[in-house]
Amino acid sequence: MSFQERYIEITSVVQDDINKIKQKLTSDISIQEPLKSKLSAILNAPSKHIRAAVSFLYLKALGLDINEQQITLQLAVELVHNASLIHDDVIDECDVRRNQKTINSEFENKLAVISGDYLLSIALKKICLLNSSELTEMFAQTLDKMCQGEINQHFTRFKIPTLDEYLKKSEKKTAALFETAICGAVILSGADTDAAEFAKNFGTAFQIRDDLINTKTTKSDINDGVYTAPVIFSGDINAPEKGIEKTVLLLNNYVNKTLTSLENIENNIYKQKLRELTELLANG
Repeated sequence: MSFQERYIEITSVVQDDINKIKQKLTSDISIQEPLKSKLSAILNAPSKHIRAAVSFLYLKALGLDINEQQITLQLAVELVHNASLIHDDVIDECDVRRNQKTINSEFENKLAVISGDYLLSIALKKICLLNSSELTEMFAQTLDKMCQGEINQHFTRFKIPTLDEYLKKSEKKTAALFETAICGAVILSGADTDAAEFAKNFGTAFQIRDDLINTKTTKSDINDGVYTAPVIFSGDINAPEKGIEKTVLLLNNYVNKTLTSLENIENNIYKQKLRELTELLANG
Protein backbone atom coordinates (compact mmCIF):
# COMPACT_ATOMS: atom_id res chain seq x y z
CA MET A 1 0.00 0.00 0.00
CA SER A 2 1.41 3.40 -1.00
CA PHE A 3 1.89 6.31 1.41
CA GLN A 4 -1.09 8.11 -0.09
CA GLU A 5 -3.36 5.08 0.15
CA ARG A 6 -2.35 4.44 3.74
CA TYR A 7 -2.74 8.13 4.59
CA ILE A 8 -6.29 8.20 3.21
CA GLU A 9 -7.15 5.07 5.17
CA ILE A 10 -5.80 6.50 8.45
CA THR A 11 -7.41 9.92 8.13
CA SER A 12 -10.77 8.62 6.91
CA VAL A 13 -12.15 8.93 10.46
CA VAL A 14 -11.88 12.73 10.21
CA GLN A 15 -12.49 13.08 6.48
CA ASP A 16 -15.93 14.63 6.94
CA ASP A 17 -14.37 17.44 8.98
CA ILE A 18 -11.56 17.91 6.45
CA ASN A 19 -14.17 18.15 3.69
CA LYS A 20 -15.75 21.10 5.50
CA ILE A 21 -12.44 22.94 5.17
CA LYS A 22 -12.06 22.00 1.51
CA GLN A 23 -15.56 23.30 0.78
CA LYS A 24 -14.73 26.70 2.28
CA LEU A 25 -11.18 27.22 1.02
CA THR A 26 -12.22 29.33 -1.97
CA SER A 27 -15.43 30.84 -0.61
CA ASP A 28 -13.80 34.21 0.16
CA ILE A 29 -11.75 34.51 -3.02
CA SER A 30 -13.01 37.70 -4.65
CA ILE A 31 -10.46 39.05 -7.10
CA GLN A 32 -10.31 39.77 -10.81
CA GLU A 33 -10.29 37.00 -13.40
CA PRO A 34 -8.34 35.14 -14.60
CA LEU A 35 -6.36 35.22 -11.34
CA LYS A 36 -9.44 34.28 -9.31
CA SER A 37 -9.85 31.00 -11.20
CA LYS A 38 -6.14 30.25 -11.02
CA LEU A 39 -5.96 30.84 -7.28
CA SER A 40 -9.10 28.76 -6.73
CA ALA A 41 -7.63 25.93 -8.81
CA ILE A 42 -4.48 25.95 -6.69
CA LEU A 43 -6.47 25.84 -3.45
CA ASN A 44 -8.66 23.03 -4.79
CA ALA A 45 -5.75 20.94 -6.06
CA PRO A 46 -5.30 17.54 -4.38
CA SER A 47 -3.67 18.02 -0.98
CA LYS A 48 -3.17 15.96 2.18
CA HIS A 49 -4.43 18.77 4.48
CA ILE A 50 -2.23 17.06 7.04
CA ARG A 51 -2.21 19.92 9.56
CA ALA A 52 -5.97 19.83 9.84
CA ALA A 53 -6.03 16.02 9.85
CA VAL A 54 -3.58 15.64 12.71
CA SER A 55 -5.27 18.44 14.67
CA PHE A 56 -8.69 16.86 14.34
CA LEU A 57 -7.33 13.44 15.29
CA TYR A 58 -5.66 14.95 18.35
CA LEU A 59 -8.84 16.72 19.47
CA LYS A 60 -10.96 13.61 19.01
CA ALA A 61 -8.37 11.52 20.84
CA LEU A 62 -8.99 13.88 23.78
CA GLY A 63 -12.73 13.26 23.45
CA LEU A 64 -13.43 16.72 22.03
CA ASP A 65 -15.82 17.63 19.21
CA ILE A 66 -14.99 19.55 16.04
CA ASN A 67 -17.17 22.65 16.01
CA GLU A 68 -17.40 25.55 13.56
CA GLN A 69 -14.67 27.51 15.33
CA GLN A 70 -12.27 24.59 14.93
CA ILE A 71 -13.06 24.50 11.22
CA THR A 72 -12.36 28.26 10.99
CA LEU A 73 -9.03 27.83 12.78
CA GLN A 74 -7.84 25.08 10.46
CA LEU A 75 -9.09 27.02 7.46
CA ALA A 76 -6.83 29.91 8.53
CA VAL A 77 -3.91 27.51 8.92
CA GLU A 78 -4.54 26.04 5.47
CA LEU A 79 -4.63 29.52 3.91
CA VAL A 80 -1.36 30.48 5.59
CA HIS A 81 0.21 27.25 4.37
CA ASN A 82 -0.91 27.83 0.78
CA ALA A 83 0.26 31.44 0.90
CA SER A 84 3.70 30.22 1.97
CA LEU A 85 3.78 27.73 -0.92
CA ILE A 86 2.96 30.47 -3.44
CA HIS A 87 5.74 32.62 -2.02
CA ASP A 88 8.11 29.62 -2.02
CA ASP A 89 7.39 29.05 -5.70
CA VAL A 90 8.53 32.61 -6.41
CA ILE A 91 11.66 32.23 -4.30
CA ASP A 92 12.55 28.83 -5.76
CA GLU A 93 11.42 29.76 -9.31
CA CYS A 94 9.16 26.69 -9.47
CA ASP A 95 7.04 26.16 -12.57
CA VAL A 96 4.82 23.32 -11.35
CA ARG A 97 3.20 22.39 -8.05
CA ARG A 98 0.56 19.70 -7.48
CA ASN A 99 0.66 18.90 -11.20
CA GLN A 100 -0.32 22.38 -12.36
CA LYS A 101 1.47 25.54 -13.38
CA THR A 102 2.38 27.86 -10.54
CA ILE A 103 1.05 31.42 -10.43
CA ASN A 104 4.52 32.86 -10.99
CA SER A 105 5.01 30.76 -14.13
CA GLU A 106 1.56 31.44 -15.57
CA PHE A 107 1.41 35.13 -14.73
CA GLU A 108 4.45 36.74 -13.12
CA ASN A 109 6.25 37.06 -9.79
CA LYS A 110 4.47 40.30 -8.86
CA LEU A 111 1.03 38.73 -9.09
CA ALA A 112 2.23 35.61 -7.29
CA VAL A 113 3.54 37.62 -4.34
CA ILE A 114 0.32 39.62 -4.14
CA SER A 115 -1.72 36.40 -4.39
CA GLY A 116 0.13 34.94 -1.41
CA ASP A 117 -0.39 38.17 0.52
CA TYR A 118 -4.07 38.09 -0.42
CA LEU A 119 -4.48 34.62 1.08
CA LEU A 120 -2.78 35.86 4.24
CA SER A 121 -5.31 38.69 4.44
CA ILE A 122 -8.19 36.20 4.25
CA ALA A 123 -6.51 34.07 6.91
CA LEU A 124 -6.25 37.14 9.15
CA LYS A 125 -9.98 37.74 8.82
CA LYS A 126 -10.62 34.13 9.84
CA ILE A 127 -8.34 34.49 12.86
CA CYS A 128 -10.19 37.64 13.95
CA LEU A 129 -13.46 35.68 13.91
CA LEU A 130 -12.06 33.44 16.65
CA ASN A 131 -11.99 36.44 19.00
CA SER A 132 -8.89 35.19 20.84
CA SER A 133 -5.88 37.41 21.51
CA GLU A 134 -3.88 34.28 22.41
CA LEU A 135 -4.53 32.70 19.01
CA THR A 136 -3.86 35.98 17.21
CA GLU A 137 -0.50 36.22 18.98
CA MET A 138 0.24 32.58 18.13
CA PHE A 139 -0.37 33.15 14.42
CA ALA A 140 1.76 36.32 14.49
CA GLN A 141 4.64 34.46 16.15
CA THR A 142 4.30 31.61 13.66
CA LEU A 143 4.50 33.93 10.65
CA ASP A 144 7.53 35.56 12.24
CA LYS A 145 9.23 32.17 12.63
CA MET A 146 8.36 31.06 9.09
CA CYS A 147 9.85 34.25 7.64
CA GLN A 148 12.95 33.99 9.80
CA GLY A 149 13.45 30.40 8.72
CA GLU A 150 13.24 31.35 5.05
CA ILE A 151 15.59 34.32 5.51
CA ASN A 152 18.13 32.22 7.40
CA GLN A 153 17.97 29.60 4.67
CA HIS A 154 18.70 32.23 2.03
CA PHE A 155 21.79 33.56 3.75
CA THR A 156 23.20 30.08 4.40
CA ARG A 157 22.77 28.71 0.88
CA PHE A 158 25.71 26.64 -0.36
CA LYS A 159 26.97 26.25 3.21
CA ILE A 160 26.61 23.01 5.13
CA PRO A 161 24.91 23.92 8.42
CA THR A 162 25.33 22.18 11.75
CA LEU A 163 22.68 19.66 12.70
CA ASP A 164 21.42 22.06 15.38
CA GLU A 165 21.07 24.87 12.84
CA TYR A 166 19.19 22.56 10.48
CA LEU A 167 16.77 21.42 13.18
CA LYS A 168 16.10 24.98 14.34
CA LYS A 169 15.38 26.02 10.75
CA SER A 170 13.03 23.05 10.35
CA GLU A 171 11.20 24.01 13.53
CA LYS A 172 10.69 27.55 12.23
CA LYS A 173 9.85 26.81 8.60
CA THR A 174 7.64 23.76 9.13
CA ALA A 175 7.01 22.68 12.72
CA ALA A 176 5.80 26.14 13.80
CA LEU A 177 2.66 25.95 11.65
CA PHE A 178 1.95 22.42 12.89
CA GLU A 179 2.22 23.79 16.44
CA THR A 180 -0.23 26.57 15.62
CA ALA A 181 -2.70 24.11 14.07
CA ILE A 182 -2.55 21.57 16.89
CA CYS A 183 -1.90 23.75 19.96
CA GLY A 184 -4.30 26.39 18.64
CA ALA A 185 -7.01 23.74 18.38
CA VAL A 186 -6.39 22.66 21.98
CA ILE A 187 -6.48 26.28 23.21
CA LEU A 188 -9.69 26.92 21.32
CA SER A 189 -11.27 23.85 22.90
CA GLY A 190 -10.40 25.01 26.40
CA ALA A 191 -8.76 21.66 27.19
CA ASP A 192 -6.10 21.58 29.90
CA THR A 193 -3.55 19.73 27.80
CA ASP A 194 -0.09 20.69 26.55
CA ALA A 195 0.26 19.57 22.93
CA ALA A 196 3.42 21.54 22.17
CA GLU A 197 5.89 18.65 22.31
CA PHE A 198 3.72 16.42 20.17
CA ALA A 199 3.20 19.18 17.60
CA LYS A 200 6.84 20.27 17.40
CA ASN A 201 8.17 16.72 17.10
CA PHE A 202 5.54 15.70 14.54
CA GLY A 203 6.24 18.80 12.42
CA THR A 204 9.99 18.28 12.58
CA ALA A 205 9.64 14.63 11.62
CA PHE A 206 7.46 15.66 8.70
CA GLN A 207 10.20 18.02 7.45
CA ILE A 208 13.00 15.49 7.87
CA ARG A 209 10.98 12.95 5.90
CA ASP A 210 10.41 15.52 3.15
CA ASP A 211 14.14 16.29 2.99
CA LEU A 212 14.96 12.59 2.88
CA ILE A 213 12.61 12.04 -0.06
CA ASN A 214 14.07 15.06 -1.87
CA THR A 215 17.58 13.63 -1.51
CA LYS A 216 16.49 10.24 -2.84
CA THR A 217 14.63 11.72 -5.82
CA THR A 218 15.07 15.14 -7.44
CA LYS A 219 17.88 16.51 -5.24
CA SER A 220 16.41 19.93 -5.98
CA ASP A 221 17.39 21.22 -2.53
CA ILE A 222 21.03 20.35 -3.12
CA ASN A 223 20.95 21.93 -6.57
CA ASP A 224 19.56 25.10 -4.99
CA GLY A 225 22.27 25.14 -2.34
CA VAL A 226 19.94 24.13 0.48
CA TYR A 227 21.76 21.41 2.40
CA THR A 228 19.64 19.24 4.65
CA ALA A 229 20.25 16.31 7.01
CA PRO A 230 21.67 13.80 4.46
CA VAL A 231 24.33 16.30 3.35
CA ILE A 232 25.05 17.30 6.95
CA PHE A 233 25.65 13.68 7.94
CA SER A 234 27.67 12.82 4.82
CA GLY A 235 29.66 16.06 4.86
CA ASP A 236 29.78 15.87 1.07
CA ILE A 237 27.31 17.61 -1.25
CA ASN A 238 28.32 15.24 -4.03
CA ALA A 239 27.54 12.12 -1.99
CA PRO A 240 24.44 12.86 0.11
CA GLU A 241 23.46 9.19 -0.05
CA LYS A 242 26.19 8.51 2.51
CA GLY A 243 24.12 10.44 5.05
CA ILE A 244 20.79 8.74 4.38
CA GLU A 245 21.17 6.03 7.02
CA LYS A 246 21.84 8.55 9.80
CA THR A 247 19.00 10.74 8.52
CA VAL A 248 16.63 7.79 8.85
CA LEU A 249 17.83 7.35 12.44
CA LEU A 250 17.20 11.05 13.08
CA LEU A 251 13.72 10.76 11.60
CA ASN A 252 12.93 7.71 13.71
CA ASN A 253 14.13 9.55 16.81
CA TYR A 254 11.60 12.32 16.21
CA VAL A 255 8.89 9.79 15.39
CA ASN A 256 9.56 8.02 18.69
CA LYS A 257 9.50 11.31 20.62
CA THR A 258 6.18 12.11 18.98
CA LEU A 259 4.75 8.75 19.98
CA THR A 260 6.01 9.17 23.55
CA SER A 261 4.15 12.47 23.86
CA LEU A 262 0.89 10.61 23.18
CA GLU A 263 1.27 8.19 26.09
CA ASN A 264 -0.81 10.24 28.55
CA ILE A 265 -3.85 10.18 26.27
CA GLU A 266 -6.33 7.40 26.98
CA ASN A 267 -6.47 4.68 24.36
CA ASN A 268 -9.15 5.09 21.71
CA ILE A 269 -9.51 4.80 17.94
CA TYR A 270 -8.32 8.36 17.34
CA LYS A 271 -5.18 7.93 19.42
CA GLN A 272 -4.48 4.75 17.46
CA LYS A 273 -4.90 6.64 14.19
CA LEU A 274 -2.53 9.34 15.46
CA ARG A 275 0.05 6.67 16.22
CA GLU A 276 -0.41 5.13 12.79
CA LEU A 277 -0.08 8.51 11.10
CA THR A 278 3.10 9.26 13.05
CA GLU A 279 4.58 5.86 12.23
CA LEU A 280 3.70 6.45 8.58
CA LEU A 281 6.22 9.30 8.53
CA ALA A 282 8.94 6.79 9.25
CA ASN A 283 7.66 4.09 6.94
CA GLY A 284 6.27 6.15 4.08
